[in-house]
Amino acid sequence: MRSEKLHLVSYIGSLISDSDYVYFITYAGLTVKEISQLRRDLLALGASCHVLKNTLIKKAAELQKIDALLACNLTGGTALVSGKGDASEIAKVLAKFGKSNEKVAAKCGYFEGTLLSASDVKAIADLPAKPVLQAQLLGVLQAVPRNFVSVLNAKAASILNVLNAYQDKKEKSN
Repeated sequence: MRSEKLHLVSYIGSLISDSDYVYFITYAGLTVKEISQLRRDLLALGASCHVLKNTLIKKAAELQKIDALLACNLTGGTALVSGKGDASEIAKVLAKFGKSNEKVAAKCGYFEGTLLSASDVKAIADLPAKPVLQAQLLGVLQAVPRNFVSVLNAKAASILNVLNAYQDKKEKSN
């Protein structure tokens, strides 16, 4: 392999291994203006989009020992979208761009050592934003202690009600 290709394969491998998420998308048929707009949208969220040859992506996966990516069916034109941060925001941008332009579709993805199918990428796009998910989790975690305190309070209140009723009965009988 020529030194230029080795350098490119090394760069692709570092993109994949250093990123929090990687999405492989089809872009065939997009105009330069459309792909430039997609890149701007992704860059605004801290992601990058690179058009790469499938053979170089597979070679980079081999060299990085990322066997999961070898199972991904990379055929036709492939763009690699990668970055750090919230993976769902990037998946939302890709899904939104895919709705307005049918030429863009997810092929697969790679997230935390796991290969994602195209439907998995769509499911990630349907998730709420990370802060919303964190707030929902916090609400669930707070519900158990809150309910426990409510039950304890209800028992104490019922005992107090019985004592008050007994006191009222005593006062009426006197």
